[in-house]
Amino acid sequence: MPFRTLRDAGDVRGKRVLLREDLNVPMKDGAVGDETRIIAALQTLRWLHQRGAKTIILSHLGRPDGAPDPKYSLRPVAVRLAERLATPVAFVDDCIGAGAIAASHAVPDGEFVLFENVRFHPGEEANDPVFAHALAQSGDLYVNDAFGTAHRAHASTVGVASDLPAYAGLLMEAELAALTKLTENPVKPFVCAIGGAKVADKVGVFENLLARVTSFVIGGGMANTFLAAGGTDVGTSLRDPDLAPAKSIIAGAKSRNVPLHLPTDAVVADAFDADATAKTVALADVGGRMILDIGPQTAEAYAEVLRGAKTIVFNGPMGVYEKAPYQNGTRTVGAAIAAATRAGATTVVGGGDAAAAAHELGFAAAMTHVSTGGGATLEFLEGKTLPGVAALEIH
Repeated sequence: MPFRTLRDAGDVRGKRVLLREDLNVPMKDGAVGDETRIIAALQTLRWLHQRGAKTIILSHLGRPDGAPDPKYSLRPVAVRLAERLATPVAFVDDCIGAGAIAASHAVPDGEFVLFENVRFHPGEEANDPVFAHALAQSGDLYVNDAFGTAHRAHASTVGVASDLPAYAGLLMEAELAALTKLTENPVKPFVCAIGGAKVADKVGVFENLLARVTSFVIGGGMANTFLAAGGTDVGTSLRDPDLAPAKSIIAGAKSRNVPLHLPTDAVVADAFDADATAKTVALADVGGRMILDIGPQTAEAYAEVLRGAKTIVFNGPMGVYEKAPYQNGTRTVGAAIAAATRAGATTVVGGGDAAAAAHELGFAAAMTHVSTGGGATLEFLEGKTLPGVAALEIH
């Protein structure tokens, strides 16, 4: 879809750029606990800084339910942003009103102000046009760089774009370019490494990608569901209670001759918290235990498929990667994707748990692109229209 990017905005020096970022970062003891999203925003922020824009930053944090809550204040984020940018970031304790508008005019050219959490107002999540108009009073133009919230039709992601000239930020542009490579004429072989807890959460991804991928390699709790749907006893393992969606996907894949690679061995334990009992077994020997990772034989088989791919999307861990006994499957798959990247493949990590696993196990930096979106990435891969992106379209 055609949309304007920051490079189409012309000379922004002295202009008030109302910039929507996704600074919904984990907090710990009143400070930023993980700055991944802050780092992702820096390219656009520095671009505006270098060109002398007055940058007014909007974001949400958590779910304060439309009312001010100190626990969800963005003030600590302003501190971390200033450290990362090595330049002052002023903070205003509201995002609308006379004080916010005055602060937007007072920003020196090339500097920043961060407004308080937009979700402190009920009009944000309601996409209230009155609230959107109030936000727009602090900008001369609007830039949406918050891909992670692009699946939400909120005032700061959709409504403001009706009031001001609207552009995509550099992160938004990069996200859409990377994900579009997966859905429009991807280079084959195209492999989707998909995991996570539930098949039900990713039915749309399977259905949309079945027409595009060469094969799937499947891990996590969803592998248990597929195995159970095929008649394998997975013991006390996490799986969907309803096997119908998995059976439907299996039938769809068979009709399209798209292989669904499933585990042949597994790392099991007596219970989720019984790590001392972890051991590798063949699927026939799971018994009454719980599958918590794909086994080494499976991991190597998956790695072989991935190393030969030209396009890869990694959309979920292969096991409970947060625990040492169950990291091998995801780590082995990650290493194979890194090897494919070095050989010239386009590789995308699909946000959410997949991105967290890639960072935790150290292979994120080797990928072509790591998405900052969770739900937004998932909905894009399902083929859905993202409201925050549609609002930027040139009509």
